Amino acid sequence: MNSVSILTRSQVFIAVAGTAFLLIGIGTGWSYGLKVAILPCYWQINHVLAGIGMGLVVAWLSRLLYCYWSAYRLAADEYLRIVLTPLYSIDLIWLGIFPGISEEFLFRGVALPSIGMNVTGLLITSVVFGALHMSSWRQLPYTFWAGIVGMCFGGLTLFTHNLLPVIIAHSLTNALSGWFWQRAQVEAED
Repeated sequence: MNSVSILTRSQVFIAVAGTAFLLIGIGTGWSYGLKVAILPCYWQINHVLAGIGMGLVVAWLSRLLYCYWSAYRLAADEYLRIVLTPLYSIDLIWLGIFPGISEEFLFRGVALPSIGMNVTGLLITSVVFGALHMSSWRQLPYTFWAGIVGMCFGGLTLFTHNLLPVIIAHSLTNALSGWFWQRAQVEAED
């Protein structure tokens, strides 16, 4: 275990909610300041199913990476141990929803349309999305994977022109990946 202390359950929720409000504020300011139309968020069943499918696939791939790529497992453990250890399984719903809404609002709802709904916009937003998941150089494998996930989410956004599927995918990915990690820790203790 590293020297970074585990957060309390309250600290995790305060940090997650505070970050969510900050990202929504940045996105809103960006949208109004540069007169960028925010990507719409609307219900369409095939888009919802695509978001669910993407979330399941990304969570499953994250689990495979965790099991078979030791550098990724070490990087993920460093971050997830701090955040997920104090949480109950039910808390993972909120840990999925807050970042799912706020990060997707900023990156796919505002940044992608602002930079361009094209490959250039996809690449830039994905690299920045991945980079913001890095707290140290030891986290490079985790950061790399976050960038790939950002590309998947951005690709889904380019395909649907709808923010709802990526919010669903991101929320589901976070919640399931957190649950998988917690289960792995319980199994390791047995």
